Amino acid sequence: MIKKTTMFDFTATYTDQYELTMGQAYFLAGRKDESAVFDYFYRKNPFNGGYTIFAGLPVLLAILENFRFDKEDLDFLKAQSFHPDYLAYLEGFRFRGAIYSPPEGDLVFPTRPVLRVEGNLIETQLVETVLLNILNFQSLVATKASRMRIAAGDAVLVDFGLRRAHGPGGYYASRAAVIGGFDATSNTLAARDYNLRASGTMAHSYVQSCDSEIEAFRSFAAARPDDCVFLVDTYSTLKSGMPNAITVAKEMEKKGYRLKGIRLDSGDLAYLARKSRAMLDEAGLHYVKIAASNQLDEYVIRSLMAQKAPIDVFGVGTSLVTGQPDAALDGVYKLSQANGHPVIKLSENVSKITLPDKKQVWRAIDDKGLFLGADVVGLEDERTIAVMHHPFLPRQSFAIGPYKIEPLLHMVMAQGKIVYNPPSLFQTARYSRERLDMLPAEYKRFENPHIYKVGLSSRLNALRDSLVAQHKW
Repeated sequence: MIKKTTMFDFTATYTDQYELTMGQAYFLAGRKDESAVFDYFYRKNPFNGGYTIFAGLPVLLAILENFRFDKEDLDFLKAQSFHPDYLAYLEGFRFRGAIYSPPEGDLVFPTRPVLRVEGNLIETQLVETVLLNILNFQSLVATKASRMRIAAGDAVLVDFGLRRAHGPGGYYASRAAVIGGFDATSNTLAARDYNLRASGTMAHSYVQSCDSEIEAFRSFAAARPDDCVFLVDTYSTLKSGMPNAITVAKEMEKKGYRLKGIRLDSGDLAYLARKSRAMLDEAGLHYVKIAASNQLDEYVIRSLMAQKAPIDVFGVGTSLVTGQPDAALDGVYKLSQANGHPVIKLSENVSKITLPDKKQVWRAIDDKGLFLGADVVGLEDERTIAVMHHPFLPRQSFAIGPYKIEPLLHMVMAQGKIVYNPPSLFQTARYSRERLDMLPAEYKRFENPHIYKVGLSSRLNALRDSLVAQHKW
């Protein structure tokens, strides 16, 4: 059972200053009760991949349920010369809006709305920064983790990234990694709060601190006989570490215990894993697992698997929790309706022209129950869609009518309160894996994946064109 959803006390000053300055301008202009609709979306899949896994939703919603300005916040804003009437308004501020979202763990794709936020103009503006901060990061890490899961097959994946994470972001990285397919984490706090499997072995310092390597292994085995993994590369993996590990493993057997595994943290991992496996098997220690770590990512894991390296567990750190090489998901938050009227943002770059009004997204499913490779964005009140139009190329379209389509945005928050029962983290991970299984293989390959189509309904396409013509200089 999850003990908590958020690690920190997020007050409403967890935001960018311009959100607050715009809020004051709206307030003083008498516009605080005007309605607004914002869309959260992103423009490019990370890692040159073919999909993104949506993550962070329950964390965001828990923050928004309690999003308010405390006395310290208000004192600070007063010192920033905000208007006293606006500060009085902020004293009673609560997010009372509505949010529509896909289930956490679902696959999402560029340009289509991932989240729809509805409320008054000030509240929808003030939640922008925390929304982007939470969803962009966790979605990035969950996607990275899923790529490693694809590469690793059925091998165990353990998050080792806390010490390399960007400060406390490592806490949420551990959560997102599980959604993407990881089995365990070295992050003890995240394991406690999210009921995850905690995993930890030993560091080189433990071996170095003892009089000899074999004494290090013996003392560690005495302390943790039921969960014992030896790090075997402090001095020499094959000449020292493995022979000593085998000796102590045999001593453990005589006491009724079994060595759980050995860990390789340097060198040619494929070569050392094969040699170590042979030594273990020759000693009758077929049950001892081999774990590997040291600057792993999906490409290194894929290479090790292709070489048939006998590695049972991969410990991944830096590349996972920092989302290398991309480091950020380019999610944005754009106004699509103001005071009941559709609005649009124009750009000389046609791909940055936004989609107006309140929208729904539908996914096409083929006759085999797989994703067709097409999401269509339409107006919220549309029920049947025959054709989807390319969002940027005006004469390209695709007939969607023959296929089953499923709506993807569902209400998860109303009047500032969560209105659904968030599944457990492991249920979310299982759902994400099921959705990924529905995505054809050509979208999941690492090199040159197929581009998943996102199109517009005829009505939305016509509305966007009319607004472009209306505002064009």
